[in-house]
Amino acid sequence: MPTSISQLIEMAKAVQVTDQQREAQRCSFVYGNTAIENSRITEEMVSRNAAAMPSRSHE
Repeated sequence: MPTSISQLIEMAKAVQVTDQQREAQRCSFVYGNTAIENSRITEEMVSRNAAAMPSRSHE
């Protein structure tokens, strides 16, 4: 049974994202965007630098 885009959007609004999931997504985004410009960037570098940054509050 096909699900409409409106139904999918409403379902997505109800998803609770953990801080760990948010951080993993942020690192993935950073890696994906920086690796395009500099192939020497690794996922490990991004994770290491993210861990060294002060914690941020999520508003």
